[in-house]
Amino acid sequence: MNKLLTNRNLTIINFVIVTYFGLIYLLNFYKIDFVIIGVFREMLTIPFLLAQIVFLVLGIIHLIKNKTHFLTVISIIGLAISAFYTIGWFF
Repeated sequence: MNKLLTNRNLTIINFVIVTYFGLIYLLNFYKIDFVIIGVFREMLTIPFLLAQIVFLVLGIIHLIKNKTHFLTVISIIGLAISAFYTIGWFF
């Protein structure tokens, strides 16, 4: 498992998840509504939400157990902030 979850892979995955939810926020903010965007948003939101929680936990465990790079720490912090806002949208 450690070979799959390297600093580089974790950083890329975290930034992809944060970017996805950032784009969803911008689409809602600017009221951009195309059918194809809505289809992809509906298909990807729940898997990305679950991945956000899973990779936040894995990132914190990785942060505790291994020596991490500065960019990995930034991506974990960004993912935590994104998770806070995303889960906050539901309540």
